[in-house]
Amino acid sequence: MSTDRLPRPEPRAVAVSCDGVRVPVAAERLATLARQVLQALRVPRAMLSITFVTARTSARLNATHLGHTGPTDVITFALGADPAGAVIGDIYICPDVARAQAREHGVGVREEIARLVVHGTLHACGWEHPEDETRTTSPMWRRQEQLVRRFWTTSSPRA
Repeated sequence: MSTDRLPRPEPRAVAVSCDGVRVPVAAERLATLARQVLQALRVPRAMLSITFVTARTSARLNATHLGHTGPTDVITFALGADPAGAVIGDIYICPDVARAQAREHGVGVREEIARLVVHGTLHACGWEHPEDETRTTSPMWRRQEQLVRRFWTTSSPRA
């Protein structure tokens, strides 16, 4: 019988998959970003999946789960917590929409994808924002931009 201990599982497990789409940022860098956000939010344990999807898949998820037409940038399913209290969530990001938003807001596509990872992670942790014009001044949006600046870029936040 071996006296070696099994490795302790990652308390903030994040899996990133690209589902056949091109993403201009390394999956591990995005997983690290999500873990940094979880740590900043003082989430002790989490299991997140971040999946990059085509515009077609995004539109299908958007219609099925939110009743909206067309693809969207990010959809998060906050699945609650497991019996041990770990935050569980699935985040779906559409790089095509992220590219268009990056152009519209004058930021790089990598930064916009990072912003969507932060946004989805906040939603998985229970943060919400209004859907009207006050969205970009909400506490969630301000926290999102602070975390993007802290962990991703030194440029000014987009509104």
